[in-house]
Amino acid sequence: MSHIALYRTWRPQAFQEIVGQKHIVQTLQNSLREGRFTHAYLFNGPRGTGKTSAAKILAKAVNCLNGPAEEPCNECANCKRITEGAVMDVVEIDAASNRGVEEIRDIRDKVKYAPTEVRHKVYIIDEVHMLTTEAFNALLKTLEEPPAHVMFILATTEPHKLPATIISRCQRFDFRRVSLEEQVERLHQVCREEQIEADDDAVRYIARLSDGGMRDALSLLDQIMAFSGKHVTYADVVSITGGMASEQFEKLVRAVKERDVSAVLQLVDGFMQEGKSADKCMENLLYYFRDLLMVKMVPGSLAVTERIIDIKPFAEVAEAFTTQELISMMDTLNYYQTEMKYSMQPQTLLEVALMKLCSSSGVIGRNSAEVNAAGTERASDGLVAQLTGRIQKLEEQLAQLMKNGVAPAGGNAGGGGAGSGSAARGSSSAPVAIKKIEKLDAYLLGRDDPDFKAALQRWSQVLGRVKEQKITIHAWLVDGEPVSLHDGALLVAFKSSMHRETTEKPANKQLIEQVMSDVLGKPLRLITVMLRDWKAATEQAKPAESQVEELKLVQEDEPGAPKEEWIHEAIQMFGEDLVKIKED
Repeated sequence: MSHIALYRTWRPQAFQEIVGQKHIVQTLQNSLREGRFTHAYLFNGPRGTGKTSAAKILAKAVNCLNGPAEEPCNECANCKRITEGAVMDVVEIDAASNRGVEEIRDIRDKVKYAPTEVRHKVYIIDEVHMLTTEAFNALLKTLEEPPAHVMFILATTEPHKLPATIISRCQRFDFRRVSLEEQVERLHQVCREEQIEADDDAVRYIARLSDGGMRDALSLLDQIMAFSGKHVTYADVVSITGGMASEQFEKLVRAVKERDVSAVLQLVDGFMQEGKSADKCMENLLYYFRDLLMVKMVPGSLAVTERIIDIKPFAEVAEAFTTQELISMMDTLNYYQTEMKYSMQPQTLLEVALMKLCSSSGVIGRNSAEVNAAGTERASDGLVAQLTGRIQKLEEQLAQLMKNGVAPAGGNAGGGGAGSGSAARGSSSAPVAIKKIEKLDAYLLGRDDPDFKAALQRWSQVLGRVKEQKITIHAWLVDGEPVSLHDGALLVAFKSSMHRETTEKPANKQLIEQVMSDVLGKPLRLITVMLRDWKAATEQAKPAESQVEELKLVQEDEPGAPKEEWIHEAIQMFGEDLVKIKED
């Protein structure tokens, strides 16, 4: 007979064989003993924790010829045939490949018929979150009130994707990750039964790599047994899984502490020569620093003792660093690990990250008071330089205004009196304001455009689509807000100049314009402006508007103003061609 994978050979066939889910096993057994099992269950939790196995065991328990009982006998014809998958009334459906409404309608039509071979029809729908919305709607009523002979068991790793209406109709059971000790005990049992000699540290390392999934642990053990034969060692596990022993990390971290860049690069090159991948090295290195931090801060914690076999070497390495150093180094490594996902040269990023740790260790190693003092001094110098630059810029702007004949607010220009200052402001400030508004006057009028109002209503959809395509561009674009639309161009005002400049980059701008065209249904160009400039333009436009309104509201028979004076002012303002004088 051909070899059967360990995770299939050792799949639980009774509730007592399920590892690490005592809270669920006890609840189901009590309900079976009292005959209070329900028509719909939802099993959710991480992969490889026993959801589908528990569903099959429950199907056997309710249909066992010696039951319903707390445990299926696994001896009767019903139990054996359900285990083999040969009972037509116990149906296991993969929702990932049968996610459409037609498949669910087929179930809905068949549930009304009584079972032919066993007491209860059982439908096990695996990865149920993959069903479409229409399929969920078709399942809803049947799930709520199925016939008395039908039971539904839904299994999923992502319960948050299920509609609340589905969840509310089921008894929900949350499967948890299997603890390290429970996994180690189960793996030792498997090794004994398979007549394999396995070192304890090797078994513990397998359990750590499985991340709480019993199925993953058995698959790894199966792979390592094929490599090692009858004796599984820690070195074999490290070699076959592409990991690195803690001793290698210890050498690497000590080289970083000593700022020995040459030794660091040689170690990285050695890892690559051994066939290790750069992203796996980065992941394991982060775990190593995490363990160092845990040993330093909470040495007696269960989180430490579960992950670390021998704490003494970790404690010695952790002693060479401060807590802040370890946190800072983890931040750096985490940043470069994220960048690796989008890089064509992950090894280079790994080397750069380690060289950065080497170059920064000198700063980290100094006395904390010196570091704080130096940081404060640099911050003060930077603030002074920034304020000095702003004052200089304001002085230049003031000198330019004075040159154009504009008096400062509240003062006199050229030593003249109040009247002369007012006259100067009246005659000289107007051209400056008009010059500034001329660039945005068309957009000021476009604020009431119906197309702009429609674009404003759908701006959140534009942001959402940009986020789906490239989240970094969304981070810049969200700082801006649409303020006007004119001649096929959407004007977006930004609070930050840095966000505006990044958005204006050709590649980023092209993506945004494409998204705007798709969402708004018409080709649009992106024009940007600083929000403070836009507000200044709108403020400058207000006086002109108020003057026009004021002229319209002047009444002809207002006392105190000669009629000839009104006529003269009207001609001066609008021209002789536009003024028509009518006698009363």
